[in-house]
Amino acid sequence: MNALLVNGQEMTETSEQFDVVVVGLGKTGASVASYFLEKGESVAVVDSRNQPPELDHLQKSYPDVPLYLGGFDQAVLLSAKQIVISPGVSRLEPAIQAAVGAGIQLSSDIEIFCQQVEQAIVAVTGSNGKSTVVTLLKEMMEQSGLRVGLAGNIGTPVLDLLQSDEPDFYVLELSSFQLETLQSLNAVAALVLNISSDHMDRYRDLAEYAAIKQKIYAGDGSMIINREDQRVACMLEDKRNSISYGLSEPNENEFGIRVFKEEKWLCRGQALLLPASALKIKGAHNVSNALATLALGSAIDLTMQSMLKVLQEFPGLPHRCQWIANIDSVDWYNDSKGTNVGASCAAITGLSEKQDLILIAGGDGKQADFSPLADAIEKHVRVVVLIGKDAGRIDHVLAKESQRYFAISMEAAVNLAAKLAKPEEAVLLSPACASQDMFRDYQERGEIFGRAVQALQGGEE
Repeated sequence: MNALLVNGQEMTETSEQFDVVVVGLGKTGASVASYFLEKGESVAVVDSRNQPPELDHLQKSYPDVPLYLGGFDQAVLLSAKQIVISPGVSRLEPAIQAAVGAGIQLSSDIEIFCQQVEQAIVAVTGSNGKSTVVTLLKEMMEQSGLRVGLAGNIGTPVLDLLQSDEPDFYVLELSSFQLETLQSLNAVAALVLNISSDHMDRYRDLAEYAAIKQKIYAGDGSMIINREDQRVACMLEDKRNSISYGLSEPNENEFGIRVFKEEKWLCRGQALLLPASALKIKGAHNVSNALATLALGSAIDLTMQSMLKVLQEFPGLPHRCQWIANIDSVDWYNDSKGTNVGASCAAITGLSEKQDLILIAGGDGKQADFSPLADAIEKHVRVVVLIGKDAGRIDHVLAKESQRYFAISMEAAVNLAAKLAKPEEAVLLSPACASQDMFRDYQERGEIFGRAVQALQGGEE
């Protein structure tokens, strides 16, 4: 059995029963443990890692909490009345499946949150664009004078919101991992932005992944539907209120794009709302994100004036097609949040409308199919610089005529791209992969990229 730590000392395990066993001690697990401990429940925490990220924080705040580290101890899990699993841990872990088979309730922080709150919830998922859309929506709501609680996959654990006064709306960004165990969500408006290959190391196939995403539409609230994503369009339910959006011309009450005087406009039905050129966030994928947010906002009766004002002012989020420099007439873009193939394809297509591209890609591909990335590269990218664990897998699917190079570090990739770039081109970091093979997370990857770019012009040594 694994070591039990109490007050930093190893102790012999006991047959104690716990009200809650928390699986995973990242930000979510620490939030769950704190929530139940403050309610007076008995709590134990298990983690497969010996030094999980929130270990020091939990031990300082709650030094008496039993910690079982270095594996998922089945005996501890079987001692629980309820297991609360963190999103990064698969529910198919053998020890967890054994506990479920023994009749122990398996839950998540999102499920607990949905059972507790009475205020309206707006929920967003999808392979790409989630954080941009929920942040846009939050700013639109605040522009309309509403109080908003934003949490979920964007960084703030949902149970932390219960420590504050109730807002007018909760806005939740939900990953497929967070949707897996969800049963009680009934959002007033819900959105699946898109479906593309991601987390194929966790799901059997794309169909299973899409079915998990579809759980966000449970209940009787408004369904916001991307009519141009076939897998999402098929999720539409009869007799449910729905609003569709897409980059095509819309029907009445739908959102889309119309061309007026040779310029693309965001519109609802026949009504022209805003020229696409007025958006600070660039690329066709961000136009789609803007339309999705307008559809969400209209479902909860936000004023068009407040929504359009935010769209014209919103600069975008860090690490998401973020322009960081122009050096020797070459633009540099940080899309480190492009952690899957669909995200990178969207970034490539969006930026290539105006510039020829050099792409820096690679990392941990999570068993994804890189073929769509190869197609996007063949159409829009002049040179590819590959890094990371799955650089070879990407190289394998590229067309023979694709010009590609390999680099052993981000700094080497940036320096190589700088030598290869021509004036008026752009260098795009959009890895199509997770970052943990080389970096702590996508933020660190983007920050190291940014520092390497600044060093090109003497910004840093």
